[in-house]
Order: sequence, then C-alpha cells, then structure tokens
Amino acid sequence: MSSTGPLHGVRVVDIASSYAAPTASMYLADMGADVIKIEPLRGDDARGWGPPFLNGEAAWFLSVNRNKRSMCLDLRSTRGRELLFELLESADVFIENIVPTKLEKHGLGLADLHARFPRLVICAFSGFGLDGPDAGLPGYDLIAQARSGMMSVTGDDGIPQRVSTALSDVASGTVAAFAIAAALVRQQQTGEGEIVDIALLEADLALMSPRVASFLAGDPEPAPCGGSDSVVAIYQSMRTADRTIVIALGNDNHWQRACAALHLEHLAEREDLRTNAGRRESRSEVVGEFQARLETMPSAHVLKLLQEVGVPCAPINYLSEVVTDPQVVARGAIVDYEHPVAGVFRGVGAPWRLSSDPVDRQARLPAPLRGEHGHEILEELGLDEHAIARLAEESVVWVP
Repeated sequence: MSSTGPLHGVRVVDIASSYAAPTASMYLADMGADVIKIEPLRGDDARGWGPPFLNGEAAWFLSVNRNKRSMCLDLRSTRGRELLFELLESADVFIENIVPTKLEKHGLGLADLHARFPRLVICAFSGFGLDGPDAGLPGYDLIAQARSGMMSVTGDDGIPQRVSTALSDVASGTVAAFAIAAALVRQQQTGEGEIVDIALLEADLALMSPRVASFLAGDPEPAPCGGSDSVVAIYQSMRTADRTIVIALGNDNHWQRACAALHLEHLAEREDLRTNAGRRESRSEVVGEFQARLETMPSAHVLKLLQEVGVPCAPINYLSEVVTDPQVVARGAIVDYEHPVAGVFRGVGAPWRLSSDPVDRQARLPAPLRGEHGHEILEELGLDEHAIARLAEESVVWVP
C-alpha cells in the first residue's frame, strides 16, 4: 500500500474489534502505517452496527477502518495462531482488546507475547486496565462515561446524560495512538518493545481532569446543569431571538468587549464584576442580564457583533450544518472516498494536518471488505494457492 506518511514502514497487526482500538489503528494507518486488521471469520462486530447501512456496509464500521487491510483468521485454531505469530515476526505493533483470560487460553497472553517478541509494541485495550479489582470486567463507552463521573455532570434538570457520541472510544483510541507512537520512538532507539495498557475509564478520567481537580480542591459535588456551571462566569449556551448560541468569556478582556458590543456598559463599569471570581459570585444576575438582551436580537446579529470584537462565540450547529460549515469544508475535514460496495462514503478525516502529508492523501484506502486482503497477506507470508485453499477448506481463514 503506497504511503508517504511519517509512519511509513511501520507494520501494525490489529486483532481488536468494535470502535476504541480500531480508532487507534486507523490513526496509525492515517499516519502511513501498514495496518493488517485480523477479523474473526464472521467479521468485526462493528460490521453489524446499523442502520444506517450503505449497500449492506455499516457506516460506523466504515468510519473507523479506512487505510487498513483485512484478513479473516480463526485464532482459536492452532494453525490460525501460528499464522498470527508469523505476522508478528515482521510487525512493529500488535493491538488487541480481548479479555486477558481469553488471550491466555488461546496462547496469546501478553507476558508470553512480550517474551516471544521482545521488540514488539503491544497495546492492550480494556474497559478498566490490566490490573486492579475490576480488570476482568467488560467495558463499553457507556460504562466508562458512567464510571468516570462524566455522566454525573452532563445533562440538565438533574438527570445524568451520556455524551451522545462514542466519546470514550475515540478518546482512548487517540491516547493509544499517541502512546504507541512514543513507544515506537523508544523501539527505534533501544530495539525494545513495550506493553501499552489503555483503559476506557482512564481516558474518560483524563477528559474529566479539570472537574476532578476542582472537586479535590474543595468545590462541592457537581450535578447536571446543562453546561452552565463552568469555572468561567459566562461559558454556556444562551438563547437569542431565533436560536441558541454559545458564548465563552474566557478572560476579563472578553468580558469588557462583550459588554460594550451588547450595550451592557453598566455591567462592565461595576467594580465587583471586573474579575471572573466576582462575576461567578453574581453569575445568576450577570447571565440574566445577558440573556434578557440576547433574546431581543437575532442570532446572526449577535454573532456578528461579538466576532467583530474578538469574543469567542458560535451557533449550536446541527449535523446538517456541520458538514456544510465553510470552515469544515475549507479544511477538508469531511473526506469522501469510493468504496467497492458502499459507493461514495463520506466521513470525518484525520484531525490533524501535516505539511509533509496533505489531508487529501490520508484516505488512501476505504474501509476493507471482510477478509478482502487475506489472499495477498497470506501470499506475503509465502503461502501458495494450494496452501491458501487448504486453509480456507479447514476454516482457518476466510477469503472472499
């Protein structure tokens, strides 16, 4: 697979399913790594996560598996594990999200793999990590959001809510890609591998770090409040005459400029409101005055007034507006590519820009069909047509 990314030449073998670990391997693939996705014979669980389906292909799966090659392999069989070990001989990174007891049962325990392949960077995904009293419990995005306290501060009217996207999965996958890249640098320097332990719970705790720190510093136990309890006095959604927008007055200059732009100079002149701490003491009054003024004005006018003086603000966009947002379009944040079954697939591209690797080259391959590259990968291992056919007959591999 042609690549010009900074991880060109790195080979990743990924036996994980679902969304978190595939996010990590996709980001490594976006950076140029050759990612071999090992799926069970039936395929990754996420292939069935729908609707929506595009000609039978799940949009969720397509969104997290670009730039990978797929091979279907029965790792419960002795020959299947032997083929995996052959792949690991030439691999730099191994990614998995299987319960440790199941890995050990199939001869794939992390300690054994580390001893057998001391140069290999091994990344283990789980809900709660490789040790601790809950290490063996299963975990999903919803579970991590609940256990991390994220749901306890999200929502309104005191009812905890899940952040309605695969937040824990994407966060942990992003953290893992960073940790793996760091381990690869060490691998190049020392020739030594690493076991990277990624827990969804801890990725969410990282997202919660300012709230945890505030609580440990003496803030009372927070509750869902619709996002209006920020450490910044005005950092929330507010109603205008025609739609809801957000305003973020992150410093005292923003406060002064916003008051001037909205003709609320009497607030800017008050000594007790000159600092954020003072404004927090009078948050209800301040928010009430801003709200009363904004409700008399259309959102486009409010946003124009605030943006002209450098005050951070934005409309709360619906997805139909997000995908046509001029900034999103200009940055090429939504990528299109041809899939052999789904047709044209549109989704979010890599969330970075490298001058050496333009974004239009990052989606080199669409998400693979089930087992699409199994034949070529087995040929790379030195197997001939007869041997591949025999493996298929014995249900060790599945090739289309």
